[in-house]
Amino acid sequence: MRKGIYILPNSLTVCGMFAGFYSMISVLNGNYVHAGWAIIVAGFFDGIDGWVARLTGSSSKFGTELDSLSDVICFGVAPAVLLYNWTLSSFGRLGAAAAFLFAACGALRLARYNVQMGTDEKKHFTGMPIPAAAFIAATTVLFYTDEGFGHEQSYFALFIAVVCAGLMVSTMKFHSQKDINIGKKQPFMILVALVVYLSLFILHPEATLFITGVLYLISGPVEVVYNLVLKKKITPTPSA
Repeated sequence: MRKGIYILPNSLTVCGMFAGFYSMISVLNGNYVHAGWAIIVAGFFDGIDGWVARLTGSSSKFGTELDSLSDVICFGVAPAVLLYNWTLSSFGRLGAAAAFLFAACGALRLARYNVQMGTDEKKHFTGMPIPAAAFIAATTVLFYTDEGFGHEQSYFALFIAVVCAGLMVSTMKFHSQKDINIGKKQPFMILVALVVYLSLFILHPEATLFITGVLYLISGPVEVVYNLVLKKKITPTPSA
């Protein structure tokens, strides 16, 4: 600390923290759309602060700790408060328990990640990363609002809160984007897929983001089932 800190990556982390705080302020004011988008903005800053730190060689223990604390606010507390005020409060104690479970499991997920960082989580995440869970919660609110669906007592939101909490502390493998080398040549169809995705986003951003989140949510369980089936197929049957 006496030698100073790196301003650029830590400033980006603080910007993400402000977005998470703004989300909670928006919830208190009853503006759930702003709250949902603020969580997504926080996710953007969470993604680029680490990338900037690695690119500029400015990674530090202070930055890692600050990023973890920011994640608890932006992706643990903020989405839990959003879901609770938006619909979970209508379930009484069950809704409060689900919201707390989401926030608590997010904190546990971060603690485990900090311990495993640099070892088990280079090419994949053990359990759903907390920003992804927050993204799913936020896009659920945005999608429901955009489509005009009733949310007075949304069982789907209750399901999302509980399932995301469970996946965060699970041992399922979720793909990480950290091992993607943007300087390496990639197949042409990836660029085509990116163009199609951007077109869908322009056409219907809330639905596109919501579907993206749901697909990532089911990717972990689907891969587990696939690996079990594949392992069963390649396991030789013992001869009589």
